[in-house]
Amino acid sequence: MNENNIVELEKTDISKIEIREIEWQGPYSWIGYEEQNGLDKLPDIEGVYLWTFQYKDGFLVYCAGITKSTQKRFKQHTLEYKFGNYTVFNVSEAEQGNRVEIWHGWSYARAHREEFNERQEEILKAVEEQLKSFRVFITQMFDKRERMRFEAAIMNHIYNSTEPWAELADRGMALSKRRKDEIQIVIKNLSNVKLYGLPKKIEI
Repeated sequence: MNENNIVELEKTDISKIEIREIEWQGPYSWIGYEEQNGLDKLPDIEGVYLWTFQYKDGFLVYCAGITKSTQKRFKQHTLEYKFGNYTVFNVSEAEQGNRVEIWHGWSYARAHREEFNERQEEILKAVEEQLKSFRVFITQMFDKRERMRFEAAIMNHIYNSTEPWAELADRGMALSKRRKDEIQIVIKNLSNVKLYGLPKKIEI
């Protein structure tokens, strides 16, 4: 939790703050790559997920997402990667916390389909490497609005970080943070491994 969040909590009636413990499970494999990376299959849950790269003595959060079904959502993500719509990295560099792109997705991809078609073999090979390298963490959360707030809090925490590895994080996400009429919730993140980019406590 950063200093601004702490100051905000000090000004708030503590009785109006809900405190919860969230346990992160993982690392799991990206769907379809279990045999290649030797990780357990991703359970099908409703909640929040993290895409991470192996980093130092733990894992570096690249992106947080929300879903009603991890199985369905990750199959959608796989298709988007293989269509060239998502950004693809040099995995070796990403695992050092460095942002070195092989292909830039999103609006760039839509405007440069000819380039994608010309480089398709190279890009799809890099996609395979990236999906194999991802380490996925999940936590169950049934309330849709709370999932949205949690996702926004995680990504905004990374965006506001001054750590060099924060530049790796996915950008341009449609995030929906807490509204003024919503009760503050402080999440205590519990994990058996170190997750860089995920604080031990975070207000959503």
